[in-house]
Amino acid sequence: MKTNALPSTRREFVRQGAGVVAGMAAARTPAGARPAARTAKIGIVGGRFGRTFQWHLHPHCKVEAVCDIRPQALQALSEVYRCGNTYDNFQSMLKHPGLDAVGVFTPAPLHEWMATTAMKAGKHVISAVPAGLSVEELERLIETVRETGMRYMMAETSYYRPEIMTCREWAKEGRFGTIFYSESEYHHEGLIALMYDDRGLPTWRHGFPPFWYPTHCTGMVVPVTGERLAEVQAIGWGDGHEVVRTNRYQNPFWSATGFFKTSGGHSSRISVFWRVAAGGTERAHFYGDRRSYIMHRPEGSPDTVVEILQDGKMVIDDNGYPAGRVRSQPFDQPDHLEKLPEPLRVKTGHGNSHTFLTHEFVQSITEDRHPSVNVWEAVAYTLPGLVAHESALNDGEPLKIRDYGRPPES
Repeated sequence: MKTNALPSTRREFVRQGAGVVAGMAAARTPAGARPAARTAKIGIVGGRFGRTFQWHLHPHCKVEAVCDIRPQALQALSEVYRCGNTYDNFQSMLKHPGLDAVGVFTPAPLHEWMATTAMKAGKHVISAVPAGLSVEELERLIETVRETGMRYMMAETSYYRPEIMTCREWAKEGRFGTIFYSESEYHHEGLIALMYDDRGLPTWRHGFPPFWYPTHCTGMVVPVTGERLAEVQAIGWGDGHEVVRTNRYQNPFWSATGFFKTSGGHSSRISVFWRVAAGGTERAHFYGDRRSYIMHRPEGSPDTVVEILQDGKMVIDDNGYPAGRVRSQPFDQPDHLEKLPEPLRVKTGHGNSHTFLTHEFVQSITEDRHPSVNVWEAVAYTLPGLVAHESALNDGEPLKIRDYGRPPES
């Protein structure tokens, strides 16, 4: 797979002083030698998405430091988390006394570098999606987790959407029977507004390949089916617009669709669209041989559950053919907030998923265990998109997707 160079002024900024981090890496705590913290002390870098979590509300977490290179964003972080320890340099924040963990909520090209740097400095990491932008970056993340013993979590919101929480529970209980087909789609028309900054210069989002941001879809399919995405053929679409002709990623696509084969031999269709005449959505279907779940659509249809009725009655359709009896009805989807500590039972973004992500990461530190969306899961959600993009660049060439396994017993 090709490795793309990703120049970034932010990357150049945070790489200053790398020798300091090298010294910290040499002094890091060996794997298994660090006791679990009773209260997780966290530093947050990235003042946009980073301020939408509930670290300050968690009974076992304290925000010790905040960081952003933009003064207004840094002030917003400080105010939201009631934290006066402010930094405009990531590496300086890593040296803040007593930090157990770091939340990385910066532009996508920085995620892997910041995550591995923080773990080598002895910090657990929760990172915004995607985990990385190349096979090499994803492999470095796994290697760093293994070498340092630090916990890594990708903050994939789809994993904790209430619909997906319900479907994960039903799949575990066997209520679907066999899920032999799934679909997931992420439509985000309008991103072009974020592709240029206030000066009119391209941001990291300018021409970003749609399948380099697959996890809002794969983060639904993989955890519900329990199967890895093992093979893909993908097709992309672009219209020759300036954005898809001049971006740093050499990406010609606005939108792309992948047809995946799972490790269980089943099928899945996944679409990521940046330009589409449709309402914005993050949604999925799961079709089983006993039960199916169809998430609501932006056009107005509700969450729907369909079940085969086992009552032995014969139904004849309008064409005179026998047909199976099914019951299809709207589903009153619970929010699952009762599963959280009382202070965290608040409405948040991405289907109230932020509070669940907050709680799971904090608990993984205090309980000294791998989190739900650990580094192996993060790779299983991210890598299929990178491979799908390569397939689309090569006119739908079928490509295999490597399975990097699952976490060892901890």
